[in-house]
Amino acid sequence: MENNSKNFCHRSIVSIDKLSFSYDNKKVIDKLHFDVLERDFVGVIGSNGAGKTTLLKMLVGLLKPTEGEIRLFESPLSQFKDWERIGYVPQKNAFNPLFPATVREIVLSGMYSKKRVYRRLTKADIQKAEDAMLAMRIEDLADRRIGQLSGGQQQRAFLARAIVNNPELLILDEPTVGIDAETQVGFFRMIRHMHQHHHMTFIMVSHDMDMMQSYLGTEPQKVSGGIKFYVKHTHDPEDCRETNLTHSIGQIREMIGVQ
Repeated sequence: MENNSKNFCHRSIVSIDKLSFSYDNKKVIDKLHFDVLERDFVGVIGSNGAGKTTLLKMLVGLLKPTEGEIRLFESPLSQFKDWERIGYVPQKNAFNPLFPATVREIVLSGMYSKKRVYRRLTKADIQKAEDAMLAMRIEDLADRRIGQLSGGQQQRAFLARAIVNNPELLILDEPTVGIDAETQVGFFRMIRHMHQHHHMTFIMVSHDMDMMQSYLGTEPQKVSGGIKFYVKHTHDPEDCRETNLTHSIGQIREMIGVQ
């Protein structure tokens, strides 16, 4: 039984094979090969224009590779349908500030997928959204239009949306840009807890070298062009008694001193 568990924890979550992408015949990513295993934490670091955001957009199906293949949860990207298993926070400049939705609606939208778009939300779903907003300290903004918020407040809303559905894979593109230093520290502590003790895999782009390397180490596992991949493996069994989202996200309240 123990061997089966070990093998399961080494299952491929993201498999990238000979991946290339070009903008106007200018190659940004060239024949990248990289695997993300279950419960890995992958930090993606590189200079502007190195292709970090392009890579994440390909992983979530927003861009099509010029060459190569991506597999998610061992399925080809073209056949992958279980998008509720993935949480994604794009860069804040990818958001249309005129989008007519409240913060609560934005967070609740994280509960839906293409398969469940008409599903009625339960009381438990609504409570998860309330907990997510409280954890990100935006509960008092719940009824405000997202476009009325500051950049930092908007990013907190999208962070709450990304983790409200307790995804197995969380993809984050500069998630703490525009957020105050105190909340940044609390956020990093929260995702470290979720990585170490819960069934989650992380891929995160960040310019905060100190914060990333303090957890992932100073030596990249792979360098491809201008992108460096720092990886921390956590394949030990989860050890939290509580496995639901409310417990995970609630950690941040204590970590950033919210009463």
